[in-house]
Amino acid sequence: MCSTKNGLASGRGLACRSVHRYLDPMTDIAPIPGVQKPERARKPDWIRVKAPTSPGYHETRKLMREKGLATVCEEAACPNIGECWTKKHATVMILGDVCTRACAFCNVKTGMPRKVDPNEPQNLADASAEMGLEHIVITSVDRDDLPDGGASQFVKVIEALRRTTPNTTIEILTPDFRNKHERAIEMIVAARPDVYNHNLETVPRLYPTIRPGARYYASLRLLETVKKLDPSIFTKSGIMLGLGEERLEVHQVMDDMRSADIDFLTMGQYLQPTPKHAKVMEFVTPAAFNAYAAIARAKGFLQVAASPLTRSSYHAGKDFAEMKAAREAQLAKAAAKV
Repeated sequence: MCSTKNGLASGRGLACRSVHRYLDPMTDIAPIPGVQKPERARKPDWIRVKAPTSPGYHETRKLMREKGLATVCEEAACPNIGECWTKKHATVMILGDVCTRACAFCNVKTGMPRKVDPNEPQNLADASAEMGLEHIVITSVDRDDLPDGGASQFVKVIEALRRTTPNTTIEILTPDFRNKHERAIEMIVAARPDVYNHNLETVPRLYPTIRPGARYYASLRLLETVKKLDPSIFTKSGIMLGLGEERLEVHQVMDDMRSADIDFLTMGQYLQPTPKHAKVMEFVTPAAFNAYAAIARAKGFLQVAASPLTRSSYHAGKDFAEMKAAREAQLAKAAAKV
């Protein structure tokens, strides 16, 4: 039975069911005696991508290096890096490339981060202007070592972008600012990004093993607070599938997101970065992703992106335009009824 807490459904007591399970075949390679090879799930055909080789990819990589910028595309080993960088789309990761947490799904380095770079905001803005970006996505590592969790750097980046390339729409993907999120969110919302994204990542049952440094309801509250402070800012969140979640748990997360008035849901396949990370429990089929997307749209999300290769910033500019158009149509329809 589902219970509610402060208006958000918690979704407990779900039946154990296995759905859309992809079974990988046995390999013909005999194991080396005395050596135990780490078990890795073999990717199905629909999840495989070509290695990046285009001139556009190398140009984007060169620019990021020249400006001293890190990207989540590289640090998180995103499978879409070849496609996105060829189109000169990149998700810039501010506040360094070392995270203070160690989530079981994430490939970003863990340790003691370096000092915050005061030139980073303007360098990022200059790179955005040079690439001619219409839409930019900015994310960061967790910085639990900083008094504000790094919120002030997000504000400086937004301000630098508004000065340097005022026509670029801005999407931010922030950490949860653990134990300091109220002031951090107020600062960032006051800077008025166009989209505020914070990923729930997985269903609440899996948090202790997959996202142990975070709290499911705290992440929901963060996004709910953004919408309360400024309803005009689009809110966005995403989850990974294939970590052992059940179908009804995913539906419950959708309901929780809608209770927090989240506009945009992304869903993608979890891929194990290295043998030491959490294992892939299943490869969810494209048809199953389509079914989840249909359910999410029926629940009232303005925008839904769901496919095996979907990531938070994948096709973000196009999705933002579609989401904006959907809101305008929704407002026009409501006005017509008055």
